[in-house]
Amino acid sequence: MEKFVTREDIAATEAEMSWADRPVARTMYDCISTTKAAHGAHPAISYQLLSGADTKRETLSWAELHGQVTQAANLFRSLGIGPTDVVAYVLPNALETAVTLIGGAVAGIVNPINPLLEPEQISAILRETKAKVVVTLRPFPKTDLAQKVAQAVRHAPTVKTVLEVDLVRYLSGAKKYIVPLIRPKNPTSHSANVRNFTTELARQPADRLTFADEKHDRVAAYFHTGGTTGMPKVAQHKVSGMVYNGWLGAELLFKPDDVVMCPLPLFHVFAAYPILMSMITSGAHVVFPTPAGYRGDGVFDNFWKLIERYKATYMITVPTALSALMQRPVDADISSLRSAFSGSSPLPVELYNRFKKETGIEIVEGYGLTECTCLVSINPPGGVKKIGSVGLPFPYSHVRILIQTAEGFRECNVDEVGEICVANPGVFEGSTYTEVDKNKDLFAEGRFLRTGDLGRIDADGYLFITGRAKDLIIRGGHNIDPAIIEEALMGHEAVAVVGAIGQPDAHSGELPAAYVELVKGSTATVADLMEYATNHIHERAALPKHIEILSEVPKTAVGKVFKPDLRRMAITRVYDEALAKAGIPATVAMVAEDKKRGLVAKLSKTGEVENAKVTEALGGFTSPWDWAA
Repeated sequence: MEKFVTREDIAATEAEMSWADRPVARTMYDCISTTKAAHGAHPAISYQLLSGADTKRETLSWAELHGQVTQAANLFRSLGIGPTDVVAYVLPNALETAVTLIGGAVAGIVNPINPLLEPEQISAILRETKAKVVVTLRPFPKTDLAQKVAQAVRHAPTVKTVLEVDLVRYLSGAKKYIVPLIRPKNPTSHSANVRNFTTELARQPADRLTFADEKHDRVAAYFHTGGTTGMPKVAQHKVSGMVYNGWLGAELLFKPDDVVMCPLPLFHVFAAYPILMSMITSGAHVVFPTPAGYRGDGVFDNFWKLIERYKATYMITVPTALSALMQRPVDADISSLRSAFSGSSPLPVELYNRFKKETGIEIVEGYGLTECTCLVSINPPGGVKKIGSVGLPFPYSHVRILIQTAEGFRECNVDEVGEICVANPGVFEGSTYTEVDKNKDLFAEGRFLRTGDLGRIDADGYLFITGRAKDLIIRGGHNIDPAIIEEALMGHEAVAVVGAIGQPDAHSGELPAAYVELVKGSTATVADLMEYATNHIHERAALPKHIEILSEVPKTAVGKVFKPDLRRMAITRVYDEALAKAGIPATVAMVAEDKKRGLVAKLSKTGEVENAKVTEALGGFTSPWDWAA
């Protein structure tokens, strides 16, 4: 960490040698083999199916994980997976998920898919990536994942083999014998060959690859972005970008004796790269509690006890999880914790302050994107942390704030807001997405990825995100394309115009809201539109929390919905409701645009007000507030 305190430290690291000259692993198998040689007997990954602090757990050493990854890569090759073929997995967290992620990248191209998606979306991704093998769950109580994947595979003709992971092996006591008896049925609705993952793994050698490990850089992973529309975009990740993320973790953050608590899903880049790849490179120990991570039964209630059980030194989190944790007492010895890393969506300042007060633990906020393989910047753990900032760009990450003009791109001045553009070893220049057309106009000056995020860089080099050029709604780290809401509601005969945005939410960061203009002479109630949305929006996370009918939806001069005005309306309504609920005599007078802070709610007093109470009422929201002049 002493190597990453100031931007001068970053410059010194870059001056040592170029990234191309760094003596890092050139293949995924070399990467994990190096760690096995150095830390073979040390714990690599732990997992427990249930959330209790004394329930059954299973830990693999680096030697054991290496052996299973070797077997998995050999298995995938035996099933016809070459360097350009795809192994998809639709799995909750488990040891087998990590083994499939790494082994799939060794044998070919691994494609993690969000198990919360609907069958149509899973199938669309399988068709886009031309997956040949799918790894998923065997039918198990309280989940319909096996059934969903069977339905998806039916419409994905390239899938020839389905490998099923049986979670029963993680159970103990009577449950181990009862669950097989009550297991849901899964009538096979496809022609793919279904096999047991564990049985097939055991047939393969664990001490050597049965094929040559190609040493040249290549695409080794496909990660879909979003997933709330019929066809999500699929980002391509090269081995070099994956190794870069792991190198950053090992070089600047984690040591072999660290234990990292990570209740985040392994279908997301945050858990896959900054965490798992950093563990592989550093030799540290990662813990994945329950299949659903933070969403697992009892995880929040038992979280601090789990920290104590594993003597975790770091915890990985997101703002929604932090908010839930702060509703529970710190009821265990967490003295082993040194820091918490937060990502996926902006962290409210008040939540940061409350967490630090309750735990004594510093939250380090960072920034990453699926399109960049992940990591871009972080508040230096050993240096100055600017609250509200996503920190300093990592070594070899070149971040520029650009504005597109008729003459080309112009570099912004200090603290001037523009589009965040990134060039680093995780950016696949020119070919970020599998679909060629999706890469059009995606790069500035041929190599700087246009993130779609708006931001600024201050005089000290710290990056601040001020908004999104894209209109994505980010609900608890889950990307929702507003188009899915707008297109669905436009199907209603009484609807003329729809604008969907993310309204502020103290728990999820944002929740979907829709503003509707009706066809002249037509009638429809909010209840009518909500029922229609429920029947026509199949992604549960995308269902609007609020629908409002306006006499006219605000528009630009060319007739496009003007969403900044809708966001102002949503902030005003949500903040007024929060102030009234807290009994505070104040209302939102206006919502103003601030170049540094984005949209700011300007409050007006209607009586005596204590600032501390306003901060308590509004501190959970990411949009800032101030008093009106």
